[in-house]
Amino acid sequence: MIPSQIITILQAVTSVILIILILIQNPSGGLGKTFGSTVYHSRRGLEKVTFYLTVITAVLLVFLSLIRLVA
Repeated sequence: MIPSQIITILQAVTSVILIILILIQNPSGGLGKTFGSTVYHSRRGLEKVTFYLTVITAVLLVFLSLIRLVA
């Protein structure tokens, strides 16, 4: 395989993982702010792990995209 094909495959896999991580996050967190709610809570447990994995996956996707752009 050509290295650019490997990077493309990694981008596709990372994109799917990022989509899944975004979809499994708690959807009611941002909805309350829309209607003026001022209730704040800290992320705990699985919600915190999911948030950090989402950020790491997004950074990895950007990094892979930059490598693909240069290569």
